[in-house]
Amino acid sequence: MVALSSVPASYRLYHHPLDPLSRRVRLVLAEKNIPCELFIENPWDPSDELLSLNAAGEVPVLAEKDSNRQHVLADAAAICEYIDETHAASGLLGKEAEARAEVRRLVGWFDRKFHWEVTAFLVGEKALKRITGAGEPDSVLIRTGCHNIHHHLDYIGRLAEQRNWLAGDNLTLADLAAAAQLSVVDYLGDVPWKTHQAARDWYARIKSRPSFRGLLGDHIAGFPPPRHYADLDF
Repeated sequence: MVALSSVPASYRLYHHPLDPLSRRVRLVLAEKNIPCELFIENPWDPSDELLSLNAAGEVPVLAEKDSNRQHVLADAAAICEYIDETHAASGLLGKEAEARAEVRRLVGWFDRKFHWEVTAFLVGEKALKRITGAGEPDSVLIRTGCHNIHHHLDYIGRLAEQRNWLAGDNLTLADLAAAAQLSVVDYLGDVPWKTHQAARDWYARIKSRPSFRGLLGDHIAGFPPPRHYADLDF
């Protein structure tokens, strides 16, 4: 159980360290400097408490407490936009409709396309199968993930070269969605940074933000991260 600051937490986040959607919510909370207690849940074996908050038994789930009620939010996209709308500091969605549409497009790209073409293969096969006792990793799927990631890093690099951040001039939920997916793959040492300099430069910028410190401090039992994982200079 970890709080983002010494200020009493008004939120509880039920998450898993290897879940990129949970990581995105953690980044948004940290960008807004919102204190939050973190509770690790195994979504493949949800606790009764998690099921009472979210019948789907999925993470992330954010429980907001005040003196009169407990407000529960599920689904990373809904949580992140709620936080952005209810906390004025550093808007992460964009002010204009066109900008918001582009942010949401890219969030969807990383939540779905990147996740199912890269993260699900690499993290799912190399880590989650071992943690859950679901059998031996499938080497074909691992090779597929390692192949697919190059296309995504090329795309990130092109966006980063054309814009200040992935969706435009300012850091947005699109950057946090991309960084969340990449950070969990990078925890396993499977991001080929040396051959994708533009993507690496973008990731170095976001990795150096104070909001990233919590992710860089993650340590999953039995899966130590590579040395470069928490190194801001790679």
